[in-house]
Parts: sequence; C-alpha cells; structure tokens
Amino acid sequence: MPSHASKLSRRAFGTAAVAVGATVATPAVAAQAAPRETPFRAAAGRGSRRPNILFILGDDLGWADLSSYGAPHIKTPNLDRLARQGVRFTDAYSGSATCSPTRFSLYTGRYPGRTKGGLAEPIADRSVGLDPNHPTLASLLRGAGYATALIGKWHCGYLPDYSPTKSGWDEFFGNFGGALEYYSKLGLGGEYDLFAGDVKEGDAEYKDLRYYTRILTERASEYVRRDHGDQPWLLNLNFTTPHWPWIADGDEEESAEVVRRIKAGDGRALFHNDGGSVEKYAQMVEDLDRSIGKVLAALKESGQEKDTLVFFASDNGGERFSYNWPLSGNKSSLQEGGIRVPTIVRWPARIDGGQVSAEPVFTPDWTATLLEIGGARPAKAYPLDGTSLAGYLLRGERLAERDLFWRVRGERAVRRGDWKYYRGKGGADQLFNLAADRREQADRAGDEPQLLAELKAVWKKTDKSLLPYPS
Repeated sequence: MPSHASKLSRRAFGTAAVAVGATVATPAVAAQAAPRETPFRAAAGRGSRRPNILFILGDDLGWADLSSYGAPHIKTPNLDRLARQGVRFTDAYSGSATCSPTRFSLYTGRYPGRTKGGLAEPIADRSVGLDPNHPTLASLLRGAGYATALIGKWHCGYLPDYSPTKSGWDEFFGNFGGALEYYSKLGLGGEYDLFAGDVKEGDAEYKDLRYYTRILTERASEYVRRDHGDQPWLLNLNFTTPHWPWIADGDEEESAEVVRRIKAGDGRALFHNDGGSVEKYAQMVEDLDRSIGKVLAALKESGQEKDTLVFFASDNGGERFSYNWPLSGNKSSLQEGGIRVPTIVRWPARIDGGQVSAEPVFTPDWTATLLEIGGARPAKAYPLDGTSLAGYLLRGERLAERDLFWRVRGERAVRRGDWKYYRGKGGADQLFNLAADRREQADRAGDEPQLLAELKAVWKKTDKSLLPYPS
C-alpha cells in the first residue's frame, strides 16, 4: 500500500492520540471527558422523527479554546458536557479562514468562490451579499416543512438587497455586519447594527443597549421554548463572542471608551488593537459557554432535547488571544490554526454520546448532512460541494476518502486523508502528514513528489471551476 494511503486503523489511532494529547494538556479534563470518549461508531437502526436543528456558531473561536479540546486556562463545562453527550470532531474544518466566506459555504453548501459574495474575505461593504435567488440551507429546509430562524450575526450582505429573510429564514434578529460593540451595537461604520427583522422604509431600528450575548441568549431561549406544534425547526444561532472588541459582560467603562472613539471617527476603534488580554479572552469564551448552557437548558425544559440535533462550531480559527496549540497559524490563514475548528454534534434520539471522530470534514458537509436528515433535496442547478455525513453518523457507513479544498487570496490548501497540500503567501508548495505533524512543521514535499503533484492538480482543477477574484 502506498505510504500516503489512509488506513482505518491509523485513523483510529489518530483519534486516540488526540484524546491523549488533550489529557496531557489538561489533567482536569482528563478526569471529566477524555476517558469517556471512544472512537465513533454509529448506532444504526434507530428510528426518529425529523429533528429540530439548533446550529450554534462561535465567532473567531480557536480549535483548542475549549477545555475539552485542550485549553489549560479556559473552563467550558457546558460545551464539554455537550461533547460527552454527543460526538466531538477532532479534524473538523471551517469552509474558509474568515467570517463571511464560511457562512456562505454553510448557507449554500458550496465553496465560497461559487458566488460573487463569497469572494469577499470578509464582506466589508454593501456591494455584495448572498443572492436571494440562491437556494440556502434555510430555504430548502423551509420548503421541506421546517420553520426557520436566524438569531445573531448574519454577515452575508446588507439591506436593502440582502437579508436572512430574503434567503429562506422566516425570522431574523441580530446584526448584519462583521462586528459590533457589545453594548452600543455600533458597527464598523459607526452605524447602529441590531435589527428585529428587516428595517424597511419607515421602520425604526430596534434599540436594546444591554450586553449583546445576553440578548441573543434570551432570544434563542425564547425560540426553543416556543410551541412549534409538530413542525420541526431550524435555528441558526450565531454569537459574535469571542470576536473583538475585547469587551466582556460588565466592562461598561471599556465599552464607553470604544464608543467614544467610534463617534470621533476612529475607523479602527472596533478592532481594539490596544485592548484585550489572554485573561479577558478567556472571560469572553467562558461567558459564551454559560450562554450556550442557558439555551441548552431551555431546550431541555421544552421537552425537545431528545429530538433536536445540536451542532456547535466556530466560523474559522482563533485570533490574537486564542489558544490554538499545537496548530500553526490563525484566522485568515489556511494553516491548521486558521481553519481547523472545534465541532460538536449531539442528537440523543439517534447518536450515542461519549464519542470522538477524527474524520476530516468541513462546513459544506454539514449543509449536505442537514438537508438529507431534514428531508430536503438540493437544487440541481446549484450542486453541493459538501458530502452528506448522514450515512456515516446514522447508518455506520464508511466515509469515503475525498479531497477537501480551500482557497483564499494568496493561499491554497487541499486535504486528502492524513495529507495536506499547502501553499502560503510565500509561494512554496508544501506537503504535511497531519497524523504525524499537526503543527505543519515537517515539509514532506520532497519525499512525496507524486502525491504533491496530484494534490496541486486537484487544487488547480477546482480553482478553475470557481469565480476569479476581482482584480
């Protein structure tokens, strides 16, 4: 067998190695989570109604920022519990390295470069967005009988042309832009960016000046407690935590200073380059964990926990204060630290808990998976780039080896099995065996020239099928 072939036994060993790695980094986690994890195995044969879908995204949360993924200084008991009740994925990836392209890949199930709006990395003006005529996860599930809602960060275009309610979501409450100040809700352009539905001519902005994460938690808890009758529902819950600015609940003085600078015309104020710390970041992540715990508690109280598929991930890798060890790179890069993200799936009716999977998967796969599970068919004119994982998760089918593709300006990457082809902004073609070298330090390009050539060809072929970046 060629040296670059992926072996099931090797994959199982990699899964165990990841669990051991987390144990070494965090002894407290070892006592709570790692010993309970076993390599994933589907509980095939169970029947269930179509599930509700609670899809939760953190914002700029790094791969190892949860205690169940190895963070030695951040405690995330609610997400750790979710992992123990479901499946923790060790080799899951975002669809891109920044906010809006990944959201395009989730909502469309396709590479961001299939659409004009997905070429923005990320969207920063009103010129582009998610075309309302393009089928989405929400519009397709709504067509299959689901109620749909999006609460939190949209970042796929601005009004009047683009909005969740124009792209398949029945309800929207949240912000349109890529970032906002947590109390004032002022966005990058100094505009108030919190809306209840679409703001159309004559409508008033929705005013709520409390801490944003609290507001989203309340709204999401209300939605999952709501009596939906027999109708299944999809809720996309998109937190902005722990995205900059580095303002935690209670930091009203820091908030006021950032707001003062925004109103004075400082276009960089929200980036908060002179603020934040490792401790402040940990505080924000732990607040995110508590908030998710409250939503999950509301779900349990509603009696819908068993028949609700809960998904948690980050939209891309971590930023300045994130704990990404042992990965290299961070947000905006196609190194592992920029695209490998914590990912947890729980569905008590169909999936056993206490499991871990080392299968390489990425954002468009989850779109395909949820459409299949929800009984919705993709539109033929817009073929998906993701692969449904329903057979793997629910029926015990082996997930065929395939190529995962990424493209951002100046960088390219392909993952096949344990191998990853990467070209950074320096222009050198590199090849890494991630099973042996998650940190991407041992370049094997010279040892595996044939494999390198194959993966380069795969990248170029896919790239030619996408829209070119505007010059």
